[in-house]
Amino acid sequence: MRTALVTGSAKGIGRAIALALARDGFRVAVHYRSSQAEAQATVAAIRAAGGTAEAFAADLAWNGHSGGADGPVRDPAAALVAAVEAWAAPPGIHSLVCNAGIIKSQLIAFTRLEEWRDVMTANLDSAFLLTKAVARLMARRKAGRIIYISSDAGLLGDLMRAAYSASKAGLLGLAKTAARELAASNVTVNAVAPGIITTDMTADIPETRRAKQLDAIPLARFGTPEEVAGCVSFLASDAAGWITGQTLCVDGGLCMRT
Repeated sequence: MRTALVTGSAKGIGRAIALALARDGFRVAVHYRSSQAEAQATVAAIRAAGGTAEAFAADLAWNGHSGGADGPVRDPAAALVAAVEAWAAPPGIHSLVCNAGIIKSQLIAFTRLEEWRDVMTANLDSAFLLTKAVARLMARRKAGRIIYISSDAGLLGDLMRAAYSASKAGLLGLAKTAARELAASNVTVNAVAPGIITTDMTADIPETRRAKQLDAIPLARFGTPEEVAGCVSFLASDAAGWITGQTLCVDGGLCMRT
C-alpha cells in the first residue's frame, strides 16, 4: 500500500485531499498543527470508509534557530517525515502533498518583517524542509510524487497579501527546481494553484468583494475543496507519471494563460 503525507489536512482543502487519496487506496498521514479534533475527525472518516489513516502533529513554522540552553531544536519537518516513515514502513512515503499554510492581510507599507517571515516560514520554508527530508528517500526508491498547493495569488498577486503571494510564487520555483533535480530518480514534482475555493478561509469575504471576484471568474462560481483534491489525486497517480515541473490552475478560468 502506498502512503501519502498531506500537511494541513485536518480541514478544508487538505481534508478533501486526504479523503480523496484514501479513496484511491493510499494509507494517509493526516498532519495538523493545532486542530487535533478536526484531524481525528478526518482520520475517523477515512477509517469509516475502509481506509487507513493516522494523525500526526507538527508545527512546521520552524525558523531554524537553536533551542538555547536546552540544546538545538530538531527540524520538525524532518521529525514529521521520520515519524510517518516509521508508521508506513515498508515502503515509506510515496506522495508528499504540501498544503499547510497561513494568510496574513496587510498593505506592504504596513507589513512588519515578523509578519512577512511568519507567512514565508509557514508556507514556503516548510515545503522546502519537507522536500529536503523526503528527496533522498524517494530517490533511493526510484519512485515518488511531490505536490505543492500553491495559489493563483502566486501567479497574479493579491491585494494586501504580498507575503502570501510571494510564498505561493516561491513554491512554483521550488517545484521546477526539484522536478529537474529528481527527474532522473523517477520522482515527479508539480504544483496545484487553486483559485477562490469555498472554505473557512474564504467564508468572511465581504459581499462587494465577493461579487467582483465572481465577475472575474469565467465559470462564474467559486471552486470546492473536492475539485482541488481531484487534481491532486491525478498528479499522485500512475497516470501522471510523465508530468513534472508543471502548475495546474484550478480556478474556473481566472488565470488563463496562452
